[in-house]
Amino acid sequence: MDLARTFGGKKFMWDGRVYEDRREAEEVGQKYRGDGFEVELVEEEGQSFLFSRRVVTEVVVEGEPI
Repeated sequence: MDLARTFGGKKFMWDGRVYEDRREAEEVGQKYRGDGFEVELVEEEGQSFLFSRRVVTEVVVEGEPI
């Protein structure tokens, strides 16, 4: 399985899990969406795989500038 795939010109990363049950994959995908991720579900050879991505919208920098 590829660690990353491109969907619609955007790079998504595999979550590292193989889902035997599509319903379980969809439930996990909904949790990812709730956390602000974009999700793509891929089915191959009777197994489901989730790929997700999230755009960083805020960077918090701590400490003093050098």
